[in-house]
Amino acid sequence: MIATRVLAMVLAGGAGRRLMPLTAQRAKPAVPFAGRYRLIDFVLSNLVNSGLMKIKVLTQYMSDSLNTHIARGWHLATIIDNYVELVPAQQRIGPTWYRGSADALYQNLNMVTDENPDYVAILWADHVYKMDLREMFDFHRQAGAALTLAAIPVPVAEASDFGCITVGDDWRMVGYKEKPAVPPEMPNKPGFALASMGIHIFSTDALIRAIEADAANKESSHDFGKDIVPRMFQNERVFVYDFSKNSHPGMTEQERGYWRDVGTVQAYWSAHMDLVSTTPVFNLYNPAWPIHTYYRPLPPAKFVHDMPNEGRVGFATESLVSEGCIISGGRIHRSVLSPRVRINSFCQVHESILFDGVNVGRYSRLNRVIVDKGVDIPPGTEIGYDREADLKRFDVDPSGLVIVRKHYKF
Repeated sequence: MIATRVLAMVLAGGAGRRLMPLTAQRAKPAVPFAGRYRLIDFVLSNLVNSGLMKIKVLTQYMSDSLNTHIARGWHLATIIDNYVELVPAQQRIGPTWYRGSADALYQNLNMVTDENPDYVAILWADHVYKMDLREMFDFHRQAGAALTLAAIPVPVAEASDFGCITVGDDWRMVGYKEKPAVPPEMPNKPGFALASMGIHIFSTDALIRAIEADAANKESSHDFGKDIVPRMFQNERVFVYDFSKNSHPGMTEQERGYWRDVGTVQAYWSAHMDLVSTTPVFNLYNPAWPIHTYYRPLPPAKFVHDMPNEGRVGFATESLVSEGCIISGGRIHRSVLSPRVRINSFCQVHESILFDGVNVGRYSRLNRVIVDKGVDIPPGTEIGYDREADLKRFDVDPSGLVIVRKHYKF
């Protein structure tokens, strides 16, 4: 594949309402993940690792932290025309914000015509996965497709949150339903539906035709899943790429087919728990396929106090501990700590996710808690042990997870 003839457009303007309150003050693609990353780092890393170096990031909702993260951390070699460029909503065609994902493309169609690529990759910015997109491009060209979507089987019970696909023997799309109440089961895999992953490859002419026709349609909701895909497969060659066949350098067989839509608090927490096992199903430690991000000048994590007779030992098991953290005589188990977290003596933190700059006071206990940025937890505080007490102060997910909001004051 000739990477210089591909333009990638990353849709990063989503509000992520199902992930509230973590998205109360930031766009969903800017939500921290795995301690030191942001969700958008995964799609950008997949693109760069695949050799796709012309990337436009379309933003809209509460984009300040996302803009800062990309501006400071994502610099490519512009001297050879590689770039990651932020594109805020500009109201180029009138005084309206984006009316849907297809409208976001229509309002920025000039970027496609100016770049004049052979192919355009349209990807969502808030999923956790690794993918060598070169393999999908090879499939797209060999099929002579106007559009190719990546897809993965998901349990029928969860499939109503996705676009569900039906394919023929050659993996050409023959049916598509956006978030159906009754998802169609895969004939060869009962109990599962074939779900769109939000990864699209268009031949450029086909994309322009589809986007312009959708913009002219007054009945359209201007959404990829609701409008573009259902109309295209009836008139164009639309194929589906089987993500389970994708491989990337250094991949273990355990990782094959790993993709997570962390659209809810429960899914977000569960994806973190995937990372902390002894042999994680999603491997962050593969140097052949690194996840890139913005690095701040912080010191290494520090573990202090070895006084077992006093119950004052700083240690962490089955956990991710980021740079700048200080574990001072507390116990961490199956948890993820973002940069600059401090755990003070006699604390216990279990199956929890702590964002940047959280301070946990002495003798505090946290169990299945997500603590947002900049929270100072007073000594002796218990969270995640008494649901009724937690409901009086914090957000409690139906799954039982407790979320302490950003800069919460006790």
